[in-house]
Formats: sequence, C-alpha cells, structure tokens
Amino acid sequence: MTPLYMLIYDYVDDYLERREPVRPEHIALIREQYAAGLLTQAGAFGDGAPGAVIVFTTEAAAIAFPGRDPYVSSGVVSDWRVRQWNTVPLG
Repeated sequence: MTPLYMLIYDYVDDYLERREPVRPEHIALIREQYAAGLLTQAGAFGDGAPGAVIVFTTEAAAIAFPGRDPYVSSGVVSDWRVRQWNTVPLG
C-alpha cells in the first residue's frame, strides 16, 4: 500500500461569496504544491456539499497547507482534518 493524505475541508454556508476574492491565490497555491510533487489532486465535492478534498503525498504537506491557504485565513473553511488514505497499487 502506498499512503496518501487527504486534507478534507468543510466550507461555511456562504462559501461561494467568500471564496471569490481569494480564489486566484488559493488556486495558485494548489498549482505550486502540485508542481513541487506534494499534491496529486484537488477539488470540491460534486454533490453540493460545502467542502473539498486535496490529496497530498506526505502528511507534513497536508498538515502545513491550511496554514498557507487563503480559504482558511479568510473564513471560507469552517473546519479541516487530515486522513491517511492507503491506496492499492493497480499497476
């Protein structure tokens, strides 16, 4: 098994309005972490639930990310947690 680390965000109810001013900075941070090989995937929940998941290659990167994320500092995120995800090699 190869562990990855899911950063799970819960958003506030009015997240659509709150995120607009800081979204470019949030996306830039995601792209920076992806380019550094620390992040593999990111996206909001598709079922309308206010939240998102960002998948990291290390636990340290997952834990550090919220401290730099404008979604957290601007109040878009109401809560976050990191969960280890043990993936199954398929190839």
